[in-house]
Amino acid sequence: MLKKRIIVCLDVKDGRTTKGVKFQNNVDIGDPVEMAKKYYEQGVDELVFYDIMASARGRGPILDLISRVAEQVFIPFCVGGGIGSIEDIRSTILAGAEKISLNSQAVKNPDLIREGARVFGNQCIVLGMDAAKDSEMPSGYRVYINGGRVKTDLDALEWAKKAVSLGAGEIVLNSIDADGVRQGYELNVTRMIAENVSVPVIASGGGGTPQHLADVLTNGKADAALIASMVHSMGYTVDGIKRDLSNLGVPVRL
Repeated sequence: MLKKRIIVCLDVKDGRTTKGVKFQNNVDIGDPVEMAKKYYEQGVDELVFYDIMASARGRGPILDLISRVAEQVFIPFCVGGGIGSIEDIRSTILAGAEKISLNSQAVKNPDLIREGARVFGNQCIVLGMDAAKDSEMPSGYRVYINGGRVKTDLDALEWAKKAVSLGAGEIVLNSIDADGVRQGYELNVTRMIAENVSVPVIASGGGGTPQHLADVLTNGKADAALIASMVHSMGYTVDGIKRDLSNLGVPVRL
């Protein structure tokens, strides 16, 4: 049976790790390089590093910070935020990232997914998608960009399918409604997208207990669960969460 992955997300603003609720009221919680090293030592399967202000401020990725994180961790490392060209993808990978996440920039320029997959391979291109409930949309969920601040005309399910057809090798699906509230992942939208695309889906937004992860990895059909608050501020460790998941019958790498 394929092992489920546990991924820690570091949202970075002005070179520091930050955490908010539903993309609002972010507070500084530490140094991303030190935190990446700590979670690596705890046995996290992958790290995701999002520069949450890059697109809004119209600048590229912070390559110096990426390379300093990459020196500390020897696991897959995905970087998102401000990556708007093939050159940005190349420089981010050269700085030490294995994967790059395209979110706002992919909506603005879908060809970037196709070109990125052609040059670097599908496994390097991750679609980051921020979705929120919206009854006007066919699937019931609308896509937002620029850190959840700008709504688009895109339906979440249609956009997921299109991105995969263009070459995205993985989708990180973040529920804006559940983000940071620690009440559990949005199982409906996660399951819907996981059942309709041929690539791994990573659930993001809402993790507060190991049972929440177990729910989304089984009932939600997610291939991986992304966590932040649980390990940043709630006293959990990655290895502890994995032991709990194993006890709940979820196959993880211990």
